Amino acid sequence: MRVQKHPISAPHSSAAYELSSFHFGPAAEKRVYIQASLHADEVPGMLVAQFLRRRLTELENEGRLRAEIVLVPAANPIGLAQAVHGAPFGRFDLRTGVNFNRAYRHVAAELKQTLEGELGDDATANVRTIRRHARAALAAWRPADDAETLKKTLLELAIGSDIVLDLHCDNEAVLHIYSGTPLAAAIAPLSALMESHATLLTTESGGEPFDEACSRVWWELAQHFGERHPIPVACVAATIELRGERDVSERLAERDAEAILRYLALNRMLELEANDENPLPSPLCAATDLEAVQPLLAPQAGVLLYRKELGDRVEAGSVIADLIDPVSGQTTHVRTSVAGVFFARSAYRHVLRGMNIGKVAGRNAFREGKLLSL
Repeated sequence: MRVQKHPISAPHSSAAYELSSFHFGPAAEKRVYIQASLHADEVPGMLVAQFLRRRLTELENEGRLRAEIVLVPAANPIGLAQAVHGAPFGRFDLRTGVNFNRAYRHVAAELKQTLEGELGDDATANVRTIRRHARAALAAWRPADDAETLKKTLLELAIGSDIVLDLHCDNEAVLHIYSGTPLAAAIAPLSALMESHATLLTTESGGEPFDEACSRVWWELAQHFGERHPIPVACVAATIELRGERDVSERLAERDAEAILRYLALNRMLELEANDENPLPSPLCAATDLEAVQPLLAPQAGVLLYRKELGDRVEAGSVIADLIDPVSGQTTHVRTSVAGVFFARSAYRHVLRGMNIGKVAGRNAFREGKLLSL
């Protein structure tokens, strides 16, 4: 294992942030990148990363790694240092209010220009050329502040990888996954192994999250160059939502880490023991469009009582929760207008009008524009 330290803060800053990355296996063309807790107050991923580090060390010592595997167990040192009135606050940069998982540099637009005349008929050679140009584009990025420097550093670590896994969690949720529509077949085994209750796909979610900055460039370039040059989708990127914020346990973390390792073994990035050939478990869900997810918003303030459990399959018109006005006692039903899986909900039990109190993964796309929560 090789440890690299990446300075985030400018010289003579009032605060000094540093990012650590752990590199396992041979420095090879095949590459995997895994990061945890980009939203720094989402803790489950950091615990999963500890089990991954332990197992990757063992596999490296046994000579079982077939790719370089980069692990960033705490991807947001800035957010980890933030608190508001004693409560951790790691989703947004307190200085700017910008979400730490938004506004990543999407290099496809400039690569459409710089790659003219650089590509040929060899798909493998084209992948190498695109990765070289993507790294050059990121190297030219001049961050304006520490948060942008962090984003640049994470992207530079990930951009040349075959597989990119970004470990997050929701408020309260069952495990679910976000990825790109062109990656549906590649993500299906991960969904089965992780026991995902909702696997949500789109070609562009809006807001430029981290995983799309790594993967979307490939299908946009393939569409742009069309039949002139063969361009495979050379990066399988996914955001794995490891249930809810309070689902922090050794049992869950070890199980999730082993599922990730099995996925890497399926993709010939490493070798496991005799269970390499174990069949995949049956998936808990079929992949659906992110555009089919219905966010449930509170129509009024009140005490929140859920009438459905996470993971329940619901029909259109089902009552998901009740809102009770603590003064008048009036009860308002919150219903879903789509059939699907109730996969995420709020951790708060008193909410204000307009707050997001849940998500249902429907079957038919009906939304457009920015599809992710703030």
